[in-house]
Amino acid sequence: MLSKERNADKKFTYMKYIKENANDVVFNLEYNSERQHLIIPEYGRHLQKLIDQATIIEDDVERNKAAKYIIQVMGSLNPHLRDVPDFQHKLWDQIFIMSDFKLRVDSPYPIPSREVLQLKPDVLRYPQNFPKYRFYGNNIKYMIDVANKWEESDMKNALVKVIANHMKKSYLSWNKDTVKDDVIFEHLLELSGGKINLTQSTEELLTTNDLMRTNKRVSNKISATGATIKPKITKNGKPNNPMHKNQNRKPIQ
Repeated sequence: MLSKERNADKKFTYMKYIKENANDVVFNLEYNSERQHLIIPEYGRHLQKLIDQATIIEDDVERNKAAKYIIQVMGSLNPHLRDVPDFQHKLWDQIFIMSDFKLRVDSPYPIPSREVLQLKPDVLRYPQNFPKYRFYGNNIKYMIDVANKWEESDMKNALVKVIANHMKKSYLSWNKDTVKDDVIFEHLLELSGGKINLTQSTEELLTTNDLMRTNKRVSNKISATGATIKPKITKNGKPNNPMHKNQNRKPIQ
């Protein structure tokens, strides 16, 4: 009986409210600049403190229980992904990372290491091309290289003509001035390494007006998809809307 009463007194003392001094509260405030750096800020500081407390638990059983409880709290932030196996693996990896790899618990997944976390991926090779005529783009150069590999035939002549017309259109898109066909042929000869020579050809490319008309037609299609249709204005200055034809008509009695 005495032991039960002592336990009850202990519980009562733990639950008893302790009034704090206002001055102590002010002087003991924690500022973010003085706090420990959060490894994964998305989970907040309270969860970080829970993990720090779990790492110092000496009993293995209690430490494993605390880790599973923290995993449940972390999963409650994303309830729709809490029971997904891949997401569970992610949570266990994050709890080890947030503990600075100091947590020693039985994980259902392989425990990550600091070395693996600090590994950097290989540098992605990006094509660094510095062409002389950038307004043509890399696709034109690729098409020219393909045309160089073809044997002389009508298909190759047609491809070369398409390339030349596309070069002229690209030139006009980035340069407001008109361009002669001889300039395009010289650029094509230079880009092909001297293998495609149209400087002595009598064929003419599409005119500047035709190429600019196609560019305007494409730009109008793009603007029409996102623009609102406005009613046409008649000579009287009123909108030509069929909904307004019978607006002033008197009702039939």
